[in-house]
Amino acid sequence: MPHITEKPHTKDLRKGRVSEPGRIYVITTVTSRRQPLFRDFLAARTLIQVMMEHERAGFAATLCFVVMPDHLHWMMQLGELKNLGETIQALKSLTSKRIGLPVFQKGYYDHAVRKEEDIKNLARYIVANPLRAGLVGNVNDYPHWDAVWV
Repeated sequence: MPHITEKPHTKDLRKGRVSEPGRIYVITTVTSRRQPLFRDFLAARTLIQVMMEHERAGFAATLCFVVMPDHLHWMMQLGELKNLGETIQALKSLTSKRIGLPVFQKGYYDHAVRKEEDIKNLARYIVANPLRAGLVGNVNDYPHWDAVWV
């Protein structure tokens, strides 16, 4: 039985990745060296602003998100104008440019939501991250999340 201790490489994250306009994806992307850059209120709000600009431009419709100190969880429906990789790259690049330093690690994790999955339950799980991480006692006390169902 092989012993696997290595973490997946960035190139391995792309294996089997599909970019389908109109499809709902859950994206997770991590800050460089997992630095808690988004503990800074303005940095977190900058990322959120870029996500909203992506929505207005038609790249992706945000269904829910939570900006954690060192990563982002984003449930979105991919638009018609850019593929998944281009959309995430634009988000990461513009956020880094506005903050003034490289923010994110290369690569990202994506989960294409299947029709049988309950997206509202996925959204609840995503926005409850600060609660599970012990950052707040009530998710309503955490400032960097939103969901279209709230």
